[in-house]
Amino acid sequence: MSSAISLRLVFILGLLSAIGPFAIDMYLPALPQIGASLQAPVGAVQASLTAFFLALGVGQPLFGTLADMWGRKKPLYLGLAIFVLASVGCALAQDIHTLVVLRFIQGLGAAAGMAIPRAVVRDLHTGHEAARMMSLLMLVFSVSPILAPLAGSGVIAVGGWRMVFWVVAAAALIGMAAMARGLPETRAASHGVDSSLGGVLKAYGLLLRDWHYLGLVFIGACAMAGFFVYLAGSPFVLINHYGLSTTQYSMAFAFNAIAFIGAAQFTGMLGKRFGLVPVVKLAASASGVVMCCLLAYYLMGGDQLAVLIGLYFVASGLMGLVIPTTSVLALEAHGQIAGTASALLGTLQMLTGAIAMQIVGVFSSGKPLPMVVGMATGALCGVLLTWITLGGQRGAKV
Repeated sequence: MSSAISLRLVFILGLLSAIGPFAIDMYLPALPQIGASLQAPVGAVQASLTAFFLALGVGQPLFGTLADMWGRKKPLYLGLAIFVLASVGCALAQDIHTLVVLRFIQGLGAAAGMAIPRAVVRDLHTGHEAARMMSLLMLVFSVSPILAPLAGSGVIAVGGWRMVFWVVAAAALIGMAAMARGLPETRAASHGVDSSLGGVLKAYGLLLRDWHYLGLVFIGACAMAGFFVYLAGSPFVLINHYGLSTTQYSMAFAFNAIAFIGAAQFTGMLGKRFGLVPVVKLAASASGVVMCCLLAYYLMGGDQLAVLIGLYFVASGLMGLVIPTTSVLALEAHGQIAGTASALLGTLQMLTGAIAMQIVGVFSSGKPLPMVVGMATGALCGVLLTWITLGGQRGAKV
């Protein structure tokens, strides 16, 4: 595959993957405004965020299975069409309950763009080459947490929170057009898995019995859970507690995302030189240490925004090494059912994040400590799982 074609595919796959996160990250600065507009309490507004994450988790097994049965492109078209229609509905919603339901449907559509691009990468590459392509995909994908909150602030200032949903609907239509012109089918339907219910259950049964696969999935899930806790709590902590404007909040959020993106670009190089497994061990362990330092700071009475942003910047960079690398390692042995394996990976990670977000939400007070406790807990669970799953390994299966 030529370099130009590879970069074009990475851009398209990254765009498709980023549509769902854009619908999250553009939406974050609007949370307080949505509550005021729809006369909804904080918990109800956060439920619209949780509903989207739950739908991403529930929808990925469906689209992953369809991708193994029908090929990669048809399920992507279906998911994006659902996403566009639900986005229009969200823009027109008149109460918080309708918005929560439509956000769930929107998340179902976005699940296709989350699950299938990873399977396309697995169709084309394995080992450190897959890690390199995955890191490039993450580069495009991760533009979302940098640009989306800033774009969201601008869109909200011009057209209010409803305009956010018109913008993400347009982004999905652009993604469909790009896919039609530049994304080849990497797995023909004739090469698909058994399309019967028994075949589907057999594929999921194989994955659920693979403890190595599950361990890698949940290492990434722990890292993502900490991020989701930050995602849900940071608008209220940074805007209400620390007094940032929506634009300042967006810039602070983007600052942490830059660390994730930058570090992710080194996964292919580091994996080739040292092995993917040592990279995960070191990065996950270091992330746990950093988050313990942040937790200790707040437990001792500290309350400086610069400390929160600075230490989480380091932790975000370490997560940029952990998440794409564990995804590559998890899919390595399951090329024949890569769509299903990618979907189950995404489902378990999204559900873990949604559950963590909801648990921490029960204790949320608008203060930093509950959020930091949730973030540190995710990091420490990730360290434990890393050494249980990979403790005896010295390199990657390439």
